[in-house]
Amino acid sequence: MVKHQPLQVYEKQVFVSFVTGIYGCRWKRYQRSQDDSSGWECAWFLVLCSSFLLLLFWAYFWLVAQNDFNDFNWLVYNRSGEWRDETIPIITCTTVGFSYITFLLILALFHVSLGQQLNLYWVHKIGVLATLLTTISGVVSVDDIWRDEWDILLVSLQSTAPFLHIGALATVTAMSWLVAGYVVRKERSNIQMMVLLIYIVILVAVCLAPLTFTCPCIMDRHSLKQRPDIVGRRGAPMLAPENTMVSFNRALQHGASSLEADVTISVDGVPFLMRDHTLRRTTDVRKVFPARQYEDASFFNWTEIRSLNAGQWFLETDPYWTVKTLTGKERSRIGNQTVCSLVEMLRLASRANSSALLNIRKPPPEHPRYRSWFMDTLWAVQKAGISQKRVRTVTWTPDTDRGRVRGLKQTASEKLSVEEIRQRGITSLTLHYSKASHKDIQEYLANNVSVTVYPVNEPWLYSILWCSGVPSVSSDAPQVLRKVPYPIWLMSRNAYNFIWITSDLVSLAIVIGIFCFQKWRISGMQNYNPEQIMLSAVTRRSSREVNIMKEKLIFSELNNGLSSTDELSLYPDNGYARYSHGGLSR
Repeated sequence: MVKHQPLQVYEKQVFVSFVTGIYGCRWKRYQRSQDDSSGWECAWFLVLCSSFLLLLFWAYFWLVAQNDFNDFNWLVYNRSGEWRDETIPIITCTTVGFSYITFLLILALFHVSLGQQLNLYWVHKIGVLATLLTTISGVVSVDDIWRDEWDILLVSLQSTAPFLHIGALATVTAMSWLVAGYVVRKERSNIQMMVLLIYIVILVAVCLAPLTFTCPCIMDRHSLKQRPDIVGRRGAPMLAPENTMVSFNRALQHGASSLEADVTISVDGVPFLMRDHTLRRTTDVRKVFPARQYEDASFFNWTEIRSLNAGQWFLETDPYWTVKTLTGKERSRIGNQTVCSLVEMLRLASRANSSALLNIRKPPPEHPRYRSWFMDTLWAVQKAGISQKRVRTVTWTPDTDRGRVRGLKQTASEKLSVEEIRQRGITSLTLHYSKASHKDIQEYLANNVSVTVYPVNEPWLYSILWCSGVPSVSSDAPQVLRKVPYPIWLMSRNAYNFIWITSDLVSLAIVIGIFCFQKWRISGMQNYNPEQIMLSAVTRRSSREVNIMKEKLIFSELNNGLSSTDELSLYPDNGYARYSHGGLSR
């Protein structure tokens, strides 16, 4: 009589347990399955992929929007009345959400590659939905209060497109392993053909994407023009309170060749520097004149304005996280700053042999200086002793008013045709970077129209404008642009074409190789019988496991020739085998 107990040998699958455990809370072997995923779980996988793509877009937007964080906080301040750095919670939530969704997507892809059934844990489903809905609400909110900022995405592609192309090509190439494993199965279906067709379309689109790129920095380095001049926009507001003397001094120290300021006319006709319509954000008007804190700044007289502190707010709010870098002497000087007059700023520019760009806010109709604001401005320029040729004023008023400001260079803040510029007698343009395309800049420069682009605070934006030939940029961060002695990247057209074509060919070769390998692997597995698979597995096991598997095969052969009196017993728990009445024992 033969006593036979089946021998089961399990390999430890630590990685599979880790993947399935975190993704679906299936830590035990019996909880896992290699069956096809249900339609419901496939739908959740699509939701996960959609969340990842949306968060990738959202994270990229905030990455390039760093150039305009100051403007974003200012817009929020104008709506809420309180100055806070609203970008910090947004960046924090975006980082956490993107990391979480990316981690889950990686686990899901491992499930697919390992042949495991997708089964997202219910806690993760709640987390994915919460992240997706939060991101959608963020997109809707930005579209409501900061809609113009979406333009920075297209502008940034002028700098990042070649690198994003390489990243996208690598991603699509890596995805070919999963696509090939699904498509080359023995069973054929319409879904397989659809997946293959979609993948081919995506691969071809990515390969040909550079045909649509417009990158100013893909050019001959000998055609690169001189470095754009830097205009200190409100001085150096990241290092000192905006529109104050210490801020303008810091801008000049960091290489600014010109100063830009926002001018408001006081009730007694003194031009002073103030960006906001009220004095609440940048002065202590709440303490000195609490009943008038919401009043228009232009309705204060110069004596009242001069009595306000214009630096303490910077030390208390630390809007750019730079206060900790200041010395005690610098903090003391900043804390004693007062509101700066236009005359003081122009005298500083005159001593530094620099020019000035003035954004003058016309007083409201009920203001006593409503009809004489231009004379007040001319009076300040003449009193400062600076040459009128070195002072530019932004065209903010109708042609009738502009004609009265004689002797000052006038610049338009809107995009105009060359014919309109000549008709109005304008010598330069001050344009937002989203309105200044590479083609427009070249046209303006060809017609001797100077262009100043604002705001330019990040090296990547400064680099593409440099490659475009822009003569000057207006920046809140002259200390950052000072450290950019050369465009971040610059390559010739031939060099980029070589990189592009080579990367495409390498990608196509890898994809074809992966499909061939997957086809060979699947066909080889289909040709194996169970005994061959067992023997193949034995060659990769440890010596002790090999002995157990060999004994199992031997006993199966002996079993065919043993008499009824023979006895065979296996002890799988301790790994020992004994054959009695035949002479085999261990």
